Amino acid sequence: MALQIGIVGLPNVGKSTLFKALTRNPVDINNYPFCTIEPNVGIVTVPDNRLLKLADFSRSAKTVPTAIEFVDIAGLVEGASKGEGLGNKFLANIREVDAIAQVVRVFANDDITHVANKVDPVNDIEVIETELILADLATIEKTIVRLSKSVKSNDKDAIAQLEVVESLKVLLDNGKLAGTAQIDIEHEPTQDIVREMSLLTMKPMMYVYNTTEGQAALPSNLEQRPHVQLDIKIEEELIEMSPEEAGELGMETSLPGLITRAYDLLGLQTFFTTGETESRAWTVKKGATAPEAGGAIHSDFQEKFIRADVIPWDTLLGAGSYGAARDAGTLKTVGKDYLMADGDVVEFKI
Repeated sequence: MALQIGIVGLPNVGKSTLFKALTRNPVDINNYPFCTIEPNVGIVTVPDNRLLKLADFSRSAKTVPTAIEFVDIAGLVEGASKGEGLGNKFLANIREVDAIAQVVRVFANDDITHVANKVDPVNDIEVIETELILADLATIEKTIVRLSKSVKSNDKDAIAQLEVVESLKVLLDNGKLAGTAQIDIEHEPTQDIVREMSLLTMKPMMYVYNTTEGQAALPSNLEQRPHVQLDIKIEEELIEMSPEEAGELGMETSLPGLITRAYDLLGLQTFFTTGETESRAWTVKKGATAPEAGGAIHSDFQEKFIRADVIPWDTLLGAGSYGAARDAGTLKTVGKDYLMADGDVVEFKI
């Protein structure tokens, strides 16, 4: 299953318009709150010039990019953690995604309704994150009650788990996101309890600032957050134009940067296979071993893995051929312990 980025934010900040521009899927876009009720899901290819160069190198008949999924989730309002608006539905949907892209309205436009009747991006971020924190605190408090019972029977795993959960509660009580916590991820019971709680604020998060052309520089309290900045309305207009029309108007999309940033937010990296039949980009988690990368292609490539020939994509192009790369010692044979690097070109032996 593809990993998912959930597009979240207050109503009327540009979430569905961004989703439409990213996926080119028709969605309901109107100037009223809760236009989106059921989440829309779209597959978005990840732009990568390395793949195109490899396809040219191999004279490939077909080129297949890798992809991630974006999910357009209903707008959230203050009080969502208590069921206000579509809060319960929103929180359930966001719990299912792997990372969060929070769309924040920075532009001013009297014709587009703001749920709070004023444009205040910092406050909007605080509203969203406060609701996520409150929802997580409710989850944590239930978990503490359950673990406390096991601690009374001197369950060592429960004792370790309770310590972690209580430390997360302190963090959230102070308005911090759970993802900022320093947790011993090597401890398996800790991993289990964190995974079980599926905390909303534990998910990786980036900010998408919806601005307008010629707008003043972002204030420092927005600039310092991990973000991309784009005019979402312009992006919507661009999907209706041909590349030639956009070029004549001097308009250029900023979406590739957003897609690449989202891909990185998910902790993903790309490796390639290339040949005359096809050149293809494959997705693995950072830190994946060679057999795990093989599993991205087919389970047999992981289960029956013997070795793999690996070379960085640019080194292969520089060598001019596999034979020249092998002669130069840059095409290496690796075993099961090899950790994949972003941009590796691989041939698996099973």
